[in-house]
Amino acid sequence: MRFIITKNIIENVIASMQPFLEKKDASAITSHIYLEINNTGLILKATDYEIGLESHIDNVNESEDGKATVNGSNLLGIIKRLKNEDITFETATNNLVIRQNKSIFKLPMYDANEYPTIINNANLKSLDISTLNFINSIRKITPAVDNNNPKFELNGALIDIKSSKTNFVATDTRRLAISHLENMSNDESQFIIPKKAIIEIQKLFLDDAKITYDDTNLVISNDKMKFFTKLINGKFPDYERIIPSNLKHTLSLPKNILVESIKLVTSLFSNIKITFKSNAIVFESLDEDSESQTQIDLNLEIEEEFYLAVNAKYLLDFLSMTNNENVTVGFNESNLPFYLEDERFFTIVMPIVLEK
Repeated sequence: MRFIITKNIIENVIASMQPFLEKKDASAITSHIYLEINNTGLILKATDYEIGLESHIDNVNESEDGKATVNGSNLLGIIKRLKNEDITFETATNNLVIRQNKSIFKLPMYDANEYPTIINNANLKSLDISTLNFINSIRKITPAVDNNNPKFELNGALIDIKSSKTNFVATDTRRLAISHLENMSNDESQFIIPKKAIIEIQKLFLDDAKITYDDTNLVISNDKMKFFTKLINGKFPDYERIIPSNLKHTLSLPKNILVESIKLVTSLFSNIKITFKSNAIVFESLDEDSESQTQIDLNLEIEEEFYLAVNAKYLLDFLSMTNNENVTVGFNESNLPFYLEDERFFTIVMPIVLEK
């Protein structure tokens, strides 16, 4: 195998593949990136079996067919140090040789024939959703996806395809975040995407791509890339029973003023109490060792005063994902879960219970 390629082209692709490599065991073939030259150009693959990426590069020169594997972390380290000029790659016995001008590097290879295959999406079902809508919907709920929960199905986002709409759902047990799209033609189905995959999808895809899936895999592909992830095998909690059927109070509040006030009183401590009065909203830190308070004057037209106490991070996560000038806040009573909504996105938050 042999090819010549410009540094910045291959560096960008090799850098994008780093999250897909096995990092803990350098002796595993999955710590390597697979490279293959054929008549269509250069193919690169990286996978740790759970998640993987395949990329295609057309603009290579003086190429000779063949394939190789090389440690992905070491390869990136070398490429980063080279000048922004052409680099020559070629195989020699059991090494990949990298040359630029008078610099030469040799990295050991494994048997490329033993490299794991990245799933073929020929037998998968297509998901009829625009990639942009898919990514925007999943981005809104990403902060609510849990980390390292013993209930492993919570360490991912549920895609719940119903007859009339598709719900994107995440919960870390302190909040439930849901965004939704109209379902045009997809069959009813449910699957859970791991958090790591959710984060990588948002980095990789910005425009049209094909989304396919089955019971165990999700594949997203375009002309230059194919991404795959294993799905989480588990049953997501019955999230719909947590959604309130009615709310005693529903207020439309200015987003920017809320953000400013919350950040002002949580500079030292993240837990906050927000009291709603007929003509004002009072923001107070719940820090016992210091005092922070601010107030915004608004005519809320409510008869009884009530409050919510909460970790401010949950409020700011929601507000950072909203698009409109105003957001909806819904309550039944103090110390009960409350509801935040903006168009097709809402979050239900468990409060900090305060003694009355």
